[in-house]
Amino acid sequence: MERIGLLAGSGRFPILFAEAARRQGLSVACVGIRHEASDQLRALCDHFELVGVSKLGGMIRAFKRLGVRRIVMAGKVHKHVMHTPLRWLRLMPDWRMVQFWYRRLRDKRDDTILLGVIREFERDGMTFASALDYCPELLVSHGYLTRRRPTPAEMEDVRFGWFLAKEMGRLDVGQSVAVKECAALAVEAIEGTDRCIERAGQLCKAGGWTLVKVAKPQQDMRFDVPTVGVSTIENLARARARVLAIEAGMTIVIDQPDVVALADKYGISIVAVDADEMARPADDLCAA
Repeated sequence: MERIGLLAGSGRFPILFAEAARRQGLSVACVGIRHEASDQLRALCDHFELVGVSKLGGMIRAFKRLGVRRIVMAGKVHKHVMHTPLRWLRLMPDWRMVQFWYRRLRDKRDDTILLGVIREFERDGMTFASALDYCPELLVSHGYLTRRRPTPAEMEDVRFGWFLAKEMGRLDVGQSVAVKECAALAVEAIEGTDRCIERAGQLCKAGGWTLVKVAKPQQDMRFDVPTVGVSTIENLARARARVLAIEAGMTIVIDQPDVVALADKYGISIVAVDADEMARPADDLCAA
């Protein structure tokens, strides 16, 4: 039986990957990030252990002990922990992480960190694949997902937000932008999409705004693929959002039937758009 490694963060994505891998007859050896990975993975994986987020050497040694050569990343890791007070005492990084953090990273952007982690594993003979190679059905297809469709004015906000979000992604800042009437309400950075949604709701008490979430132009499908789920819709409803626009073929929708049903309940439109559809010159965005 072929063995695949799973480096698991939080959320449902690692669970869905493990289920898909088992259906395909694979043995899953999981190293979960402590305080992030779900305990449900214990029952789904043939091997499961937890390692602290700052124990890079520990993660590599764990997979080597298990004889893993091919690994996927799945799930979210909350990056704001790297800015907590006394972080080195709280996180207690191992020597491999200290060398990686201070000697091998030119900056601390998401892509820099994650590509650097992949290179560290490659130094020990391990490679990374995309989890979506095993569960491509999680990627959303082009079109309207909900009963309610965005109005023409809301689609103008989608186009405007697409341009902004793609530029923020190119800069590796974030993947989501909240927009109303062709004005940016909030831009996602290290805090993540849920906090971006919360901030947009605080700044737009009238509601009726749009969230645009896209892949980066340089998106590496092995990690950090844009993801939405039931909690995203709950947060949008609390913040009085009206539209969620995501990138077709590049966004994971976790438990899509439940997501769509909940959006229909709250009257939120979900639309999956692509580059061809959004291809209008930037100067023409939101033109009268």
